[in-house]
Amino acid sequence: MTHRLKQSARVAAMAFAASALGACSLNLTPEPPASLLTLSPNGADTTGTTTRLEDGPIAVRIPEVPAKLNVSRIPVTVSETEIAYLQEAYWVERPSRLFRRLLGEALRARGPMLVLDSDDTPALAKQTLRGTLLEMGYDAQSSSVVVVYDAVRTDADGRQVITRRFEARESGVLPEPAAVGPALNRAANRVVAEVAQWIVENPPPPPPPPKEETKAEKAG
Repeated sequence: MTHRLKQSARVAAMAFAASALGACSLNLTPEPPASLLTLSPNGADTTGTTTRLEDGPIAVRIPEVPAKLNVSRIPVTVSETEIAYLQEAYWVERPSRLFRRLLGEALRARGPMLVLDSDDTPALAKQTLRGTLLEMGYDAQSSSVVVVYDAVRTDADGRQVITRRFEARESGVLPEPAAVGPALNRAANRVVAEVAQWIVENPPPPPPPPKEETKAEKAG
C-alpha cells in the first residue's frame, strides 16, 4: 500500500470514529422533562388583613439566592457537607423569580395596595421589599421540604429598615417530584402569606413634615 493510500485509510478511519462518537453523544443527550414545576397561589383566606391605599405602592425585588438555588433544579440536602439535586424535577424558571411572583400575588390578595413586581419597576414605590431566599428544597435527613426567606423592608427614603426571617417546613414527604413539588408550593405559600401579613402590620412611617423657613432664610 502506497503512502498516499495509507494516509487516505487513516483519514477515513478517523472520520468513522468521529461519526460513531457523535452518534454516541446524541444517544447520551438527556430527554426533556415530561413536566415542569411551578409555584401558584393556594387561595389562602385574607379576611381582616386588607391594606390601605395611603400606604402607597410597594416594590417587590427578586430575592438573592445561594448558588444551589441559582438553577432550575430542586436541591436535596444529603448531609451538612453534601448537596444533590432531585432527579427528574425541574422548575419552569428560576426559583427566585417564581418566589417573587408568588409574594407579589400574596400582597395583592391583602387589599388595594399597588404591588410593583416586574423587572421594570418605576422609582415611585413608597416601600421596597427585598431579601434572600436561603432555602427552597428537600432535606433528605428529615424527609421534609424547607423554605426560608430573609425579608428586608425599607421605605422610600431608607430611613426605616425592618428585617425578619420566615420559615416553613413540611415533613413526611417522599423524595420524588410528584410529592416534593406540591409540598414546596404549600410551604412557599405559607411563607409569603406570613410576609404579606407582616408588611400589612408594619406600614411605612408618614413622611416628615416640611421644614419651616427661618427668618434669616426668608429675609435672604
